[in-house]
Amino acid sequence: MKAKKDQEKMRVSFDLDEVLFVSPKTHKTEKPLPFPLNKIYRERLRLGTPDLINELQSLGYEVWIYTSSFRTESYIRHLFRHYHVHFDGIVNAQRHLKEVQGDSKTILPQKLPSKYRISLHIDDETIVCSLGPQYGYQTYQLEAEDDDWKDKIIKKAEHIKHLPKN
Repeated sequence: MKAKKDQEKMRVSFDLDEVLFVSPKTHKTEKPLPFPLNKIYRERLRLGTPDLINELQSLGYEVWIYTSSFRTESYIRHLFRHYHVHFDGIVNAQRHLKEVQGDSKTILPQKLPSKYRISLHIDDETIVCSLGPQYGYQTYQLEAEDDDWKDKIIKKAEHIKHLPKN
């Protein structure tokens, strides 16, 4: 029993803007929420987002949001709840500034997934992805519309999960 307790779940995090929140003009999206929710939550989810997050969780991963946006944790949780998605953790800009940057005189990157023991971070920004090796986390850069994005992310997560532990 103790061995299972000691074995932490691997954490996977997603950025929001241009990763999970996309424009219906450039990407396939989930159906908008019904009125009046679509007036409160205007963001549109990339097609397959709820399925991917729920599948990762069913495979034993913790799924987090790590965004440089100032959307509140409550707003993010409520929006995704309407799509039957629950996150294991959320790091927004406020939390990052408080817990990561803090009083440090050194300017740290806008995201530092390793601070939260996140093993894989999915982002669209090249700079965030390029800093992974330096700061101890793996990344998957999600670019333009890609119908296979869900399978590629699961494959990347499974690969990292089975890498030898240092």
